[in-house]
Amino acid sequence: MGSDQDILEQVSGALGDDFTVAGVSVTPAGKRRVARITVERPVADAVGDTPVEPLTLDEIADATRLVSDALDASDVMGSQPYTLEVSTPGTDRPLTEPVHFRRLVGRLVEVFLADAQVTGRVLATTADGVDLHVKGTKKAAPHTQHIPFADITRAVAQVEFTRPDSTPAAGETED
Repeated sequence: MGSDQDILEQVSGALGDDFTVAGVSVTPAGKRRVARITVERPVADAVGDTPVEPLTLDEIADATRLVSDALDASDVMGSQPYTLEVSTPGTDRPLTEPVHFRRLVGRLVEVFLADAQVTGRVLATTADGVDLHVKGTKKAAPHTQHIPFADITRAVAQVEFTRPDSTPAAGETED
C-alpha cells in the first residue's frame, strides 16, 4: 500500500483541473481500510469577493467515479479491500489559509484573535487579511472590519440554517 502522499498524487492526477484535493486519509477498519478523500471546487485566487459555490452532489459523484477508477487502476491501495469515501470539507475544518476564507465569502465566521473574538460575514479577502461585516449591537453600529491573517489565532465557519439572500455592503444592516 502506498503512503497518503502517493494516494494524494494518484487522486490529484485523476481529478485534473475540475477538483482540488483538500485531504487524504487512510485508516484501518477491521479487515478493510477506509480511504477518505476530501475535494473542493478549485479557486484561482485567494483574493476576492465573489462567492465560491460548493460542489453539488452530482459533482461529488463524478469525483468519486474518477477517484475510484484511478485507485482501482493503480496498486497504490495494495491488495487489501477498502471503502472509499469522497466528500467536501465540513464546517468543522479550521480556517488556516487565506483560500479557506475566500471560499466562505458570504458566510458567517467566528474569528479568534489574541485578545478578542469577532463574528461576522465574510465580505472579501485581501492579500493580507479578511474583511468582515460585523452585525450591530447596542454598543456599536454595523460595520466592516478588516482583520489581518497574521492576527488570527483560530477561525471557524458558523453553521447557519437560514442565511440572508445577499451579503450586506459596508454600513448596511441585515434583515
